[in-house]
Amino acid sequence: MATSTLMKSQLRLVLENGKHSTSGNPIFKTKSFNNVKTDASPTQLFAVATALANLQTLPLHNVERFDHSEIEEQ
Repeated sequence: MATSTLMKSQLRLVLENGKHSTSGNPIFKTKSFNNVKTDASPTQLFAVATALANLQTLPLHNVERFDHSEIEEQ
């Protein structure tokens, strides 16, 4: 049997950086923030992301959370 332990989390803001000249598809730029508390709730992270997005010049497209876990056999 294996167990998973959450080791660290990362918050990523996905910002719109214009449109592609030929296809018209949006171009995205990301800003990543490390050392996010692993027990932070989605509501807390979204509140922080919204506050950080207000400091950016580009509009916010999406908020992502990346969790890194260690899996060990017991």
